[in-house]
Amino acid sequence: MNGYLYVAATVFCTVYGQLVLKWRIGMYGALPEGFSCKIMFLLRLICDPFIFSGFGAAFIAALFWMAAMTKFDISQVYPIIVGGLAMLTSVFAIVFLREPLTLMKLFGLVLIVAGVYCIGRP
Repeated sequence: MNGYLYVAATVFCTVYGQLVLKWRIGMYGALPEGFSCKIMFLLRLICDPFIFSGFGAAFIAALFWMAAMTKFDISQVYPIIVGGLAMLTSVFAIVFLREPLTLMKLFGLVLIVAGVYCIGRP
């Protein structure tokens, strides 16, 4: 059972990190032109506490992923990770970031779920 908790923690930490990064980076606007302006822009982003927490979540997700790899074959668990990331990131992006839900996006998510089901079958 611990293995599946490691997988779930990997997914949730990764989804948190991605959503926080998108949310906060969107508040700063587009990447400016010019090398020095880009460097300053990226340094401001890194100093944002929420963005920093997103990087921290990615690191913690990597630790949980390593723990999960001690319990499962990668071919067994990676499809679950990918499916979970696609589903949760999409749903939370629609709900919290107000991204549009299109028919093609919905169809793509259904295909991902079907693919994960097919890969996971013995």
